[in-house]
Amino acid sequence: MSFLDGYTVLDLASVGPAARASRILADFGMRIIKVAPVAANGAKQVDPVFHAYGAGRGTRRMRVDLKSDAGRDTLMRLAAHVDVVIESYRPGVAARLGVGYTDFAAHNPKIVYCSTSGYGQDGPCAQWVGHDLNYLAMSGFLACSGRDAEGRPALPGATLADGAGGGMHAAQSILAALLRRERTGEGACLDVAITDGVLNLMSLYLDQYLATGEDTGPGSGVLTGKYAWYGVYATGDGGHLAVGAIEGHFFRNLCRLLELESFADHQYDDAQQDAMRAAFAARFLTRSRDEWVSLLAGADTCVAPVLSVPEVVAHPQFRTRDLFMTAEHPKRGRFEQLAPLLAGCERHQPVHHVAPAGHTDTDAILAEAGFPARQIAELRTAGCIE
Repeated sequence: MSFLDGYTVLDLASVGPAARASRILADFGMRIIKVAPVAANGAKQVDPVFHAYGAGRGTRRMRVDLKSDAGRDTLMRLAAHVDVVIESYRPGVAARLGVGYTDFAAHNPKIVYCSTSGYGQDGPCAQWVGHDLNYLAMSGFLACSGRDAEGRPALPGATLADGAGGGMHAAQSILAALLRRERTGEGACLDVAITDGVLNLMSLYLDQYLATGEDTGPGSGVLTGKYAWYGVYATGDGGHLAVGAIEGHFFRNLCRLLELESFADHQYDDAQQDAMRAAFAARFLTRSRDEWVSLLAGADTCVAPVLSVPEVVAHPQFRTRDLFMTAEHPKRGRFEQLAPLLAGCERHQPVHHVAPAGHTDTDAILAEAGFPARQIAELRTAGCIE
């Protein structure tokens, strides 16, 4: 049995951090109901590509016209049958539509209502639009990152703001609110700002500045490239290695295996870093990436290969841990996707059958909530649901 069986989420968002939060909650067993606008009204909500966000695994879909009284009333009647609502409208929009926290709480005081936005529900930036890169910029993350060939902060290789600052932030806060509800019976209204979540990721540097006045930037500290033994090096075959030998005994092992033991007593010697970096770079160019991995990775040196996406999905470490599963699309056939992989998730999954484009489960969802068949038919005829 999954950890969160028995909980239901009403997700009013389509993509981004809210969708990532729903994906996490679904992987732990929650039932997700995705609510989209009715297509007949020409809704412009973004539909994710077929393989994104787990390809709809653990998710049912319905379309509701939130601009109609009957559509909003339908959603409010569902409120008594769900535990969590997630939305990602611009601050203030959900309330204007009649689907804000107070609207749901009036029908279900125990509801946990989670609003996800870039900068939060208040503050001078609350109405700014943005995406992952903007939130990383505002949080100090980009300023502390490495530079590209023209000296600009390099584009990150993953959507850290959406994934961790938003999605994981929202899922964690929702779980905390549900735990409190178990004790007190109280619902909650959660203001999940993606930038707040990224500030949490940046806490080492922000707390350092607040306590000491010391700023952080590329090359200024251990984790941003000040020392030769924490960085990325090219290898003789055009590959790369990540070296993170922070602890003294790991650093000494690295020096010994690189046959550069003259540096072993100078790990934090600023005057030696340029020479050490040049020596490391020259030595790593003498062998291929995988030859160095074979020599160093298992020898307590904190060295790992920089893997491409195809190499990641083929790597025996991840295959052994059952991190992938099979899905089947009605038109595109079978493909692999990441399985539920966070600790405690059920990794051994049956084949996931992807719903065809445009498919909804509206009738079944409403029937389970006690709507009579005649009323469902009337709502559909009126264009309030699809």
